Amino acid sequence: MELFQIVTTGCTSWQTKRMRIARFSLNGEIRFGSVVGDQVTLFTGNPFESKELSGQTVTLDQIQLLAPVAPSKIICIGMNFAAHAAEISQDVPDEPLMFFKPVSAIIGPGDTIVLPHQSDQVEVEVELAVVIGKQAKNISKGEVKSHIFGYTIGNDITARDIQFSDLQWARAKGFDTFCPLGPWIETDFDPRGKRLDSRIHDEQRQHANTKDMIFDVETLVSYVSENVTLFPGDVILTGSPAGISRMNHGDSVECEIEGIGVLRNQVA
Repeated sequence: MELFQIVTTGCTSWQTKRMRIARFSLNGEIRFGSVVGDQVTLFTGNPFESKELSGQTVTLDQIQLLAPVAPSKIICIGMNFAAHAAEISQDVPDEPLMFFKPVSAIIGPGDTIVLPHQSDQVEVEVELAVVIGKQAKNISKGEVKSHIFGYTIGNDITARDIQFSDLQWARAKGFDTFCPLGPWIETDFDPRGKRLDSRIHDEQRQHANTKDMIFDVETLVSYVSENVTLFPGDVILTGSPAGISRMNHGDSVECEIEGIGVLRNQVA
């Protein structure tokens, strides 16, 4: 098993690379840390380059969580759950259906989802998000695991009326605040057989399992790498289950994935 050294005050210990990694603001500076319970141990730098820990510890209530990654691009997969394709009257694709969100759409846990005046039907879509760990181009399904840094939760917010009125999805999916990510990255996560849920004001709207995905993570990452070069930190959203629901001003929205946690945002 691959190991790295944790440097602590007065002692040295060995731990595995598997951890829960948060990105956050601390005293006005963006930092990364390893989260255990409510304790956060700071990395010396960027964990995509080195997972050396500084030994400095803070608590979750002392920091402001940010989106756990700042990608060069966000690749999304459409219609990857048959029931979701059916509910919006779309055919199941023969191969993964790719589209993009701009990085300007990213917000973090606790940030506000802003409803654009152009749409009257903005909807929640909980999705498993894959975070790439090293550059990938034309990789096989067997190589995918070694290129994944970890997993987080995404909310592929969609202006449904605009999605249907436009000839493509860029505007419907790309408004500012339309890509909440978080609350952290789980590096020790098996994406198979995990529950996905979304809630609005504690009322369940989506409920599914990753086993219902048409294309699994290995297939998706390999396919995407055949079309675009993936860089460390890039995010692939793997598709939304059925149960999409309209969000309104004042709503509290939760997206939950078993084994990762809960991503919470307000709507205004």
